[in-house]
Amino acid sequence: MTGRIIVAGQDATEAFYGLHRHEVLERPQYKRLQIGIIAGEDSKLHGRIPGEISGVPYAEPTWLTTGYHSPYFTETDGKQTGKRGRRKTTGAEGLLGGKVIGLPPVLNFGSEELKAKVVPEVLSGKKFICLAISEAHAGSDVMGLQTTAVKSEDGKEWIINGSKKWITNGTFADYFTVGCKTEDGFTVILVERGPGVETKQIKTSYSTTAGTAYITFDDVRVPIGNTLGEDGGGIFVMLSNFNHERWVMCCASARSQRGIIEECLKWTTQRKVFGKPLHSQAVIRSKLAAMISRAESVQNWLENITYQMCNMSYRQQANKLAGQIAFLKSYSTACGQETARDAVQIFGGRGITATGMGQYIEHYHRTIPFDALLGGAEDVLADLGVRQALRAMPQNARL
Repeated sequence: MTGRIIVAGQDATEAFYGLHRHEVLERPQYKRLQIGIIAGEDSKLHGRIPGEISGVPYAEPTWLTTGYHSPYFTETDGKQTGKRGRRKTTGAEGLLGGKVIGLPPVLNFGSEELKAKVVPEVLSGKKFICLAISEAHAGSDVMGLQTTAVKSEDGKEWIINGSKKWITNGTFADYFTVGCKTEDGFTVILVERGPGVETKQIKTSYSTTAGTAYITFDDVRVPIGNTLGEDGGGIFVMLSNFNHERWVMCCASARSQRGIIEECLKWTTQRKVFGKPLHSQAVIRSKLAAMISRAESVQNWLENITYQMCNMSYRQQANKLAGQIAFLKSYSTACGQETARDAVQIFGGRGITATGMGQYIEHYHRTIPFDALLGGAEDVLADLGVRQALRAMPQNARL
């Protein structure tokens, strides 16, 4: 009641935006509180406009921002394609995240017959797919996997036994891109849900909508035609897929960090402390500077690697870019974790509240550790980058 008395009969704009997000004004349940509008006046304030480019500095890459030039499209093209997505919920993580990492091995290494059946079903959303590699006994150590696949006596089927753990999208997947130990080494096989396939949801601090699952395969019979790549050639299939998987995660990280920067710049502008905007505090500006610097460095490294990927075969990428992509994945999520921590400090208690002004900050701070583990832990990926660099050292290089 005190807040109502203070602003009664006055312009409540500043007080309102110090307590609420703009979306509150647009929710139907609050329309009853709107007693009228000022005749002849149009609203000059707005919240997020879905799909539109943000005008907040550093909320977008420069090449999407008005007044800057793009190396990717002309101004005319930009007007047609200059829309962007925003990571708002975790529901898409399982449905799209599972597809992004589970389907490429089918596209790149599956038979024409297999692709003709599976790809349309997945891309149309009629069926879902996941990548099933990690196990309780092995994660980044692909050669340590214990799920086995042996050929039937007539050589027409694989018989798969074993388990997989922490599989995104696994709970509701119809297809499983499975890494198996075989007589020839390591082989990747596409398994369709059926007899012998059991999935159980794993509860995580992230979100149940990711469909994270524990999967068991008990004498699951799969046609030999579902082999992706060559028998024993699964390492190449997985290495090429890991590069793509980690690259996608870097894209998501770069976008998410910009979203957090946008939230913080808006908040520090509209939040008043000691009679001034929050960004009048030098310590706040220092945090914003660090957040922006990290996001821009991730973006530029990402665009450099993306250009190289567009001009290299999968085999060339495995030789030249596996280390760089691993470095970027490790670096981008490490930056994200620092940005999440700074954002919580900027938002204060609101930054740990799941609703209201800081809801996106709370969500990001809670889920960024999950992003840091996907595709390999940060330390493991950084070590991979160094090891690939050392293998490429010229034999005649000396100080």
